[in-house]
Amino acid sequence: MNQPSDMPDDKFLWDVFQRVDKDKSGFISADELQMALSNGTWSAFNPETVRLIIGMFDRENRGTVSFQDFGALWKYVTDWQNCFRSFDTDDSGFIDRLELKNALTTFGFRLTDQLIEILLHKFDRFGRGNILFDDFIQCCIVLYTLTAAFREYDTDMKGVITIDYEQFLRMVFALKI
Repeated sequence: MNQPSDMPDDKFLWDVFQRVDKDKSGFISADELQMALSNGTWSAFNPETVRLIIGMFDRENRGTVSFQDFGALWKYVTDWQNCFRSFDTDDSGFIDRLELKNALTTFGFRLTDQLIEILLHKFDRFGRGNILFDDFIQCCIVLYTLTAAFREYDTDMKGVITIDYEQFLRMVFALKI
């Protein structure tokens, strides 16, 4: 069976998997993945982003990713890298306020400048007014997850929901963020 042209071959993925799997357990932990990923700076990849990514590809809920799921994880991170580069229009290695607004608008989110500012502040780990690659992934995953949870209650698609406090807590605590 042929793989899509943008998907690396199994030998390449196996070689990468073995290099990342430092303890040779046959699984990649969040710590191992964090050491292997780069956000384009000399700072460590955000552990919260790594936890979210592992959670998305951990089918057994063990906090690890097997080789069978590693190819999809690799493609996911690579796709995010390409996405990040396309919105980092000044090639700074960061997403600034305007680039974030452009990205989120492109993804279909219609957010006010005030909310863009809140997101920028929330996901700017170093307080520099911009977002690194790993924080951009986290911002987008969190926003998408919250939006999907909201839409479960917004059955008439008006952008308004009415829920009681317990429904709100159940909704929030059920999220994998």
